[in-house]
Amino acid sequence: MNKISPRLTLFALAINAFAIGSTEFISVGLLPMIVKSFNISLSQAGLTVSLYALGVTIGAPLLTILTEWSRHSLMLGIMTLFIIGNLLAAFAPFFAILLLGRILAALAHGIFMSISTVIAADVVEPSRRASAIAIMFTGLTVATVTGVPLGTFIGQQTSWNMSFIFIATVGLIGLIADYFLIPKSLPIPGKVDLHGFIRIFTNKPLVLSFLITAFGYGGTFAAYTYLSPLLEGVGFSANAIVIILVIYGVMVAIGNTLGGRFANTNPLNSLIKMFELLMTTLLFLFVAVLANNGILTLLASILLGLFAFMNVPGLQLYVVQLAEK
Repeated sequence: MNKISPRLTLFALAINAFAIGSTEFISVGLLPMIVKSFNISLSQAGLTVSLYALGVTIGAPLLTILTEWSRHSLMLGIMTLFIIGNLLAAFAPFFAILLLGRILAALAHGIFMSISTVIAADVVEPSRRASAIAIMFTGLTVATVTGVPLGTFIGQQTSWNMSFIFIATVGLIGLIADYFLIPKSLPIPGKVDLHGFIRIFTNKPLVLSFLITAFGYGGTFAAYTYLSPLLEGVGFSANAIVIILVIYGVMVAIGNTLGGRFANTNPLNSLIKMFELLMTTLLFLFVAVLANNGILTLLASILLGLFAFMNVPGLQLYVVQLAEK
């Protein structure tokens, strides 16, 4: 059997990353439709985002510990769970079933982020590992720019159910790509040392970095979750919101790239400045919405895209540096 090209393996991972990235925030653009469909409050509809995040945070690490499959089989299992979760959400007769579907997709998301990085690093030479991981993560960036707005547009033109069917279809393409393009010869992951978790949570600098991540992104995700209703509330149409989400995604890509360059030399100092800019932007958005000013809300939303995830590369580098020490 011919050896699978690393480029093709990375392409398969990028397709999966696109599907995962699209489903993470898809309900953001669908909140108004979900509210009307299930006759629930906006805060209840927001659970489709918060419970998803909780599923990634808590469930995925536990499942990663319990999993001892080969990486090829594991990726097939991950994407199968992902597809089931999104189909369950698409055909949910009750809001509780929609939430269950979101949680299942979240579990797949969390394990994917752990395993896909390892696969990307394993299929290339050691000197190209960082580049390989970056290629794989382009799927997430493309999803932010196109996947979420496209899913929102599909929901607006048909129904929110079709948006989840669209994502499940992308997941199916990713599953097929995994079957043919991820090598079956990759090593089986070893058992996770539970004592390692204890060592991590007794290391104060590492715990502090986790708290920075949690609180730093808490405000960002809260704002982004309700961005569509906020824009709708200040007078923007459904079609205009789709365009704004595309612009938001482009700004995220730009911010990510700039953030990586800024954090190369001194990540901690760069992170402080980035979080200051993010805090200022969130306050600006709050004032703009409070004033019911569409132009200022639009400007604040675009700036939020620029600064929302600018600190991701710096945070990752800072945690790696702490772990090395």
